[in-house]
Amino acid sequence: MIRPADISRVHLCREPVDMHKSIDGLAALVSHVLQFDPFSTELFVFVNRQRNKLKILAWDKSGFILLYKRLERERFHWPKLGAEATVTITGQQLNWLLDGYNLNAMRPHAALQHRAIA
Repeated sequence: MIRPADISRVHLCREPVDMHKSIDGLAALVSHVLQFDPFSTELFVFVNRQRNKLKILAWDKSGFILLYKRLERERFHWPKLGAEATVTITGQQLNWLLDGYNLNAMRPHAALQHRAIA
């Protein structure tokens, strides 16, 4: 699968989506419901109610790209429904999500602010 590690903004749609939607339906959802520009350089990620199927919509200067992944046994760890319709993550975090990590449980190391060498 294509791994978008260098993408800076990825929008996860929190609400489950009908996986029968294709490019036009998902682009309309991005524009009218999520209030984003589907022609931007950002990625838009959708999951079904069972959280075992995922679609990624991207614009590639001359047309849309639609990626689809179906898990055979597991489920994607998806953010819970909240006030916001989307959750914004990085391309690296999307890679972790695709690999099965729970992004809510991951905690990075604390940032250090050294001023001198000991």
